[in-house]
Amino acid sequence: MLPIDEIRLNFNPASLVLLNWVLGFLMFGIALDTRVEDFRRVLSMRLAFGVGIAAQFIVLPAITFVLSLLLKVQPSIALGMILVACCPPGNVSNILTHQAKGNVALSVSMTAVSNALSIVLMPLNFAFWAHLHPTAAPLFQRIALSPWEMMGHIIAIIGLPFVLGIFIAHRWPALTRRVKRPVGIVSFLALIGFIVGAIAGNWRFFLDYTGVVLLAVALHDALALATGYGCARLFRVPDYDRRAITFEVGIRNAGLGLVLIFSFFGGLGGMAVVAGVWGFWDIIAGLALARLWARRPAAATGNVKAIA
Repeated sequence: MLPIDEIRLNFNPASLVLLNWVLGFLMFGIALDTRVEDFRRVLSMRLAFGVGIAAQFIVLPAITFVLSLLLKVQPSIALGMILVACCPPGNVSNILTHQAKGNVALSVSMTAVSNALSIVLMPLNFAFWAHLHPTAAPLFQRIALSPWEMMGHIIAIIGLPFVLGIFIAHRWPALTRRVKRPVGIVSFLALIGFIVGAIAGNWRFFLDYTGVVLLAVALHDALALATGYGCARLFRVPDYDRRAITFEVGIRNAGLGLVLIFSFFGGLGGMAVVAGVWGFWDIIAGLALARLWARRPAAATGNVKAIA
């Protein structure tokens, strides 16, 4: 069995182009459920919002960096963990927050702002921690990835669909109300289908290497959820808001990670396996936590009441 740093997962170039469109469609669906007011709303939730953003873009990548060193994972696995940690959340976090009886208004607002910020912060954050990593840095430098090139790709598949979706939601609200749910469902199912397809097309590699990354992914995911919860608790954010922050920090858009891995890293083994396994484990762990919290409703002491 080849070392995981030396394998390259296969993905049809035509399928990769279609995956980019699917991800753009997913971001468009998130934007349809976003309003300009969501960005204004954060002004009334400054503490919770500030804690959540800092936990996502500063604390989680730093903790991921330390975890990869403690576990002594292979360089490509470390790069995969760092990339996933730098990805923005998706609308799954909003669904889980609703199921957990947390502050959905805060969750939706944070998802909108986090995705907007990630256009610039994600590639820069990833490049910073990758260059700093003692074992992954040489591999990252051999790839010679420009963060500005990645930023351009992210603008194309996140930024433009996001802006278009917000514009349509603002300009044609009645039409948006009719189409946003089916758009969201179709785009999410399409993304899951592509993740399944990527795994199925490289099934032998996943069978060989999933055991290598499963512990790292499980610990990383638990740590991501704990980071959101712990930061919120440290700053005495109410439980109602704390649940939203937990999922906003703990749920990462691994689908975006896969797109970037196949687009810029040639399907690098450890990175692709980490993102593929994370995409499923993240949802399983999030659902388990949401169900647990659903049995113990939080007092609606947040700044904004939950959206039904």
